Order: sequence, then structure tokens, then C-alpha cells
Amino acid sequence: MSRKLRRTAAFDLELVLKDEGFIAPPRPGQRNWLLNRFMREAAADLDAADRLARRFVPGADDAQVLDKREAELSDREIMEDWQLPLMRAMAEVAGIEGGSVLEVGFGRGIASELLQARGIGSHTIIECNPSVVRRFERWREGYPGRDIRMVEGLWQDVMDDLGRFDAIFFHTYALDETEAVERLSGITFADNFFPVAAEHLREGGSFTYLTNEIDSLSRVHQRMLFEHFSELRTRVVPLSVPQDVRDAWWADSMVVIEAVR
Repeated sequence: MSRKLRRTAAFDLELVLKDEGFIAPPRPGQRNWLLNRFMREAAADLDAADRLARRFVPGADDAQVLDKREAELSDREIMEDWQLPLMRAMAEVAGIEGGSVLEVGFGRGIASELLQARGIGSHTIIECNPSVVRRFERWREGYPGRDIRMVEGLWQDVMDDLGRFDAIFFHTYALDETEAVERLSGITFADNFFPVAAEHLREGGSFTYLTNEIDSLSRVHQRMLFEHFSELRTRVVPLSVPQDVRDAWWADSMVVIEAVR
């Protein structure tokens, strides 16, 4: 059994390895190097979490709509205004002039407007909520002659029928309580879409989504992305999150990513 201990004024961090065959490179010094690196990074992550926690807002206690597949959703239930800087930054990633873009989730149509303003060539949108589809139909009337089409349904059901794109803009939310529990406990809500995005991007194509990362990407998050993409580009976008935010986000920034196939 091996132990590593790191003490600070705020916490003690102890690692106990019960299996001596776990993390077993050729030489003992190499194992020690790996374990020491882990302890340094884990301690640094805790210190960073302490600093970040001080920037959080409390958020609202009111309940969200539990089933969003069929519900008639208000603007705020679809997307709160604090996300607008994220939509602009993500549109800069996906809005390739003359390119083909897949947008997963129409929402309030804000991202669609931003993408159209960047002169994209074709625009495919996936949306499953009937009331949001009606929003799209009204919005679509303002863009006569543009190559814009709606694909109704869940992305899990319709992606196989779609081709490849120059960029994919993924902005969806948990549709019910079960999905919220299953998906929102992970690194990011979009992680099960990573292989799908890579499959439907052309070589060199870009993928962007809500990362749920505050000031950097975790190693776990990066490794998941590098399983499917060749290059990552990131930027931190400042946010003005209201004290009574209803979304599951409380920090004053989020990392926007471009994952390149």
C-alpha cells in the first residue's frame, strides 16, 4: 500500500493506493513522478475551486419545467439573457462564411440570427419541441431565399440521415428530469455528442458547445475531446449572471471552445 499526503492551511489531501500494480511504469521513480504530479494538480484544483466559488451567485429556488419536449416554453425557460455573450462567441466559431452549419437546438433563434449574419452558405437546424419549431417557422420568414432547413426530432433520432458539415453549433438542454440527472452530473452536457459531431464534420471542421467550464478545460474534458478531434482552441468569455439565475450555472465566466476535426 502506498500513500501520498499534501497538507495546506485549508485542507489535507491524502491518496491511498491499495493496488501496487496500479500506475506501474517500468521504474519506481517514474511512478513517484506521476503520483507527485497528480497530487500537485489535485491540490491546485482545490485552491482554484475555492477562488472560483467566491465568484458564484446563489441562483433561484423556483422549479424548472420538468418536461421540455412538448411544453410551451417562455423565452427565459428556453435561454436566459446572460448567455448572449456565449452565443456570440460560439457563432464566431461556427459562422464560417459560405460554409455549411448544423445547429442543434433552435431555442429563441438568437444563435441562428448570429450565424446568418456571418454569411454562412447553408443552415440546418435540429429541434424537437413543437412550440420552438413554430418559433422557427416565424423566424424563417425573415430570411427568404436563404438555404435554411428544419429537421424536427431529437438529434439522437435524425443525425444518421444528415451528411457532413463545415461547423456544428450544439446548444441543447435537458428535456426532462431523468436526462438532467443523467447528463448534468458529467463533465459537460454535450459529451455524448462528441463522437457524433466528429463523424458529421468535414476534415478541418469546427465544433462548439456549452462547455460548463469556468476558467479552463479540465484534463478529463480535454482527453474526451482528443479522442475525436485533432485540435482545441479556447477562450474565456466574461458573463453577467443574475443573482436569481435559473439555469444550472452560477459563475461569471465560461470557456468557449472550438474543437477541430
